Amino acid sequence: MTATLAPQRTDEPAPPEEVRRDLRGRTLDDRVAPLGAALGALALVSLLYDRLLPLSGVLGFVICWYVAFVALYALLSWYRHPSPAVTDRVAGVLIRTSALLVGSALATAIVYVFVRGAPALAHLNLFTQDLTAGPQDPLDIGGVLHGIVGTLIQIGIAISITLPLGIGCAVYMTEVGGRLSKIVRTIVEAMTALPSIVCGLFVYIALLLTFDIQRNGFAAALAISVMMLPIIARSAEVVLRVVPGGLREASLALGASQWQTVRKVVLPTARPALVTAMVLGIARGIGETSPVLITAGYTTFMNANPFEGPMVSLPLFAYTLARSPEPLFQTRAFGAAAVLMVLVLLVFLIARLAASGRRNRR
Repeated sequence: MTATLAPQRTDEPAPPEEVRRDLRGRTLDDRVAPLGAALGALALVSLLYDRLLPLSGVLGFVICWYVAFVALYALLSWYRHPSPAVTDRVAGVLIRTSALLVGSALATAIVYVFVRGAPALAHLNLFTQDLTAGPQDPLDIGGVLHGIVGTLIQIGIAISITLPLGIGCAVYMTEVGGRLSKIVRTIVEAMTALPSIVCGLFVYIALLLTFDIQRNGFAAALAISVMMLPIIARSAEVVLRVVPGGLREASLALGASQWQTVRKVVLPTARPALVTAMVLGIARGIGETSPVLITAGYTTFMNANPFEGPMVSLPLFAYTLARSPEPLFQTRAFGAAAVLMVLVLLVFLIARLAASGRRNRR
């Protein structure tokens, strides 16, 4: 028997071609719809908020306008596009608005601090003198040099303590493991929410009162270290978990020990992200005032010895002068806050440049 092939039908319709949606291009409708929704919401809220309803206030008006804008924009998008596109557009509006709010709040705070502190920043003595001025002395007398030196010394000691301990703790939790690592991880997570004043009281009782030691900068650095350690350890643990497991397996397959794998493969791979963990820890500790006030005290004179005598930091200096009713002291406080912002930015840039430089040399 011979099999015969059935004749193929030639009148079947061709499958429809896939039409891909352009996610990057913006049509005229994409540009005009948000503007029309914003203007329509403004007109609607102006009529209802001010004329028909017994409401008043700028903040309430802005919130009602934004809610009406999102609703009108979703309605316009639903009229011209399918439901997935409407969801995408509304989500895009909400995300952009959130980013704008966060950026605006940050920019407002920075601009406000620099504007209030501009009269003090205009004088060079702000960076070269300690606070030898009285409440009525002009801004060309006195400065925040003692606060800058105290902040750098305290943060430097805190980094030298917390960086090896934090990274070592993260290495233990990710590379060694075991039952004890779960307990360590739980303690580290609990310490991230530890109030700063508790850290200061702990160091004050355990070190200063127990050994009858005078308040000093080293005690403040220890209190700051207690706050920085869980941040660095937790962030470093997340970073080390991201390192591909294939790199570890390849190193072990070549005959390297676990310690050699961690030291020469895992840590160099995660170095840029570990720098970010260190910066997060610095940002946690550099702006604290209560632990420094409890453990190091307050002084208006220069003290570069962290083991003897009170040592002030820039946050504590700014907080103390901001509480004064004297306008010149408040101006100096905002000038100190502006210097602190610049100092944090410089520490961040130096850490980033050091990490990128080592990576490029490799």
